[in-house]
Amino acid sequence: MKTEILYGKDGLRVNLPDDSLIIEPKNLPKMEDEKEAVRKALREPIGTAPLKDLVASTDIVSIVISDITRPTPNHILVPLLIEEMDHVPLENFVIINGTGTHRDQTRDEFVQMLGEWVVDNIRIVNNKCHDKEQLVNLGKSKFGCDIYLNKDYVESDFRIVTGFIEPHFFAGFSGGPKGVMPGIAGIETIMTFHNARMIGDPLSTWGNMVNNPVQDMTREINSYCKPDFMLNVTLNREKDITQVFAGELYEAHDRGCAFAKEHSMYKCEDRFDVALVSNSGYPLDQNLYQAVKGMSAAHKIVKEGGAIIVAAECSDGLPDHGNYSKIFDMAETPQELLDMINDPEFKMFDQWQVQKQAVVQVWADVYIYSTLTDEQVRGAMLHPIDSIEQTIQDLKETYGEDMSIAVLPLGPLTIPFVEE
Repeated sequence: MKTEILYGKDGLRVNLPDDSLIIEPKNLPKMEDEKEAVRKALREPIGTAPLKDLVASTDIVSIVISDITRPTPNHILVPLLIEEMDHVPLENFVIINGTGTHRDQTRDEFVQMLGEWVVDNIRIVNNKCHDKEQLVNLGKSKFGCDIYLNKDYVESDFRIVTGFIEPHFFAGFSGGPKGVMPGIAGIETIMTFHNARMIGDPLSTWGNMVNNPVQDMTREINSYCKPDFMLNVTLNREKDITQVFAGELYEAHDRGCAFAKEHSMYKCEDRFDVALVSNSGYPLDQNLYQAVKGMSAAHKIVKEGGAIIVAAECSDGLPDHGNYSKIFDMAETPQELLDMINDPEFKMFDQWQVQKQAVVQVWADVYIYSTLTDEQVRGAMLHPIDSIEQTIQDLKETYGEDMSIAVLPLGPLTIPFVEE
């Protein structure tokens, strides 16, 4: 059978054995009028007064957005937020790009994300996690680190966080407080948030919000300088808005997570020999670093000793920035990587992504279909492939003609699970 999986901007059609199981969330339709739905949510929010009633005309208003690696429809959300606060002068707004530890965005990228009018009329800053002059220390977290957040955000009078809600491989769900922590945090705070103990906790996983230390920490950090208003959405495979959640941070986010969970969970009766997974296409599959999310989703349902095939375009490379690719040079095997990262003395930003990847690799073989060179893929201890169909055919030599195959066309937009 032929099926299409999300890959880059155009998708990828693959020919698969007829008995392959397609695993994807319920395909929710685009909202009939996305803009009107957002306006309604801003005027009838969850757990708080309408947005316009909360903001004074003299307020300095910060709007936190997710960076270019996320498909949040900022070009819709941000202009509507500004429109709703039309009593506030444009010079009083600042948009803060929640890069976390990712690279800055360029002007052209901001135009792509926000539209030219916003870029021409509103001040926009990239979060600088390594620059303490651009951060404010708010005190000490119960998780053992100083709390550093973006200075423009902390010093503004009214704070808004935007984003979109989807399953997340260690925070349970994205969106909500994650826009602030780690989106606009300092590197010291982010390092604790992503340390080996936090990431390795079995409760730090897809779809779990109960006693999840990562989610607990992001909420604790937000409480030190809480957003006054949240605007989040859920999206379908076409990246269209399916629902809007606005209002008080925790209440609105909880409601959005419950909605996303209802439509993205998929129970499997047993594990599979082979799992083919996308990384949700562009923008999430821009680099191999982000593609660890797809690997982690497939890990939930592949047999120990099985095979995971990841289709991720990686148009932005490994990437070149950060430490992700460098860490692989520090060990010989995935298990050695885990041992190194789990040593309390080891601290290197981006270690969390390597840790998650190594956990998957200790469990199963991972094959990568991408635009990366074979050398780049092998440098990350993974197996490069030129054909998904041929790789599946070759794997039958290992698992037999009756090998079981699962396919996640939307990648980490789905939470497959097996009750064991």
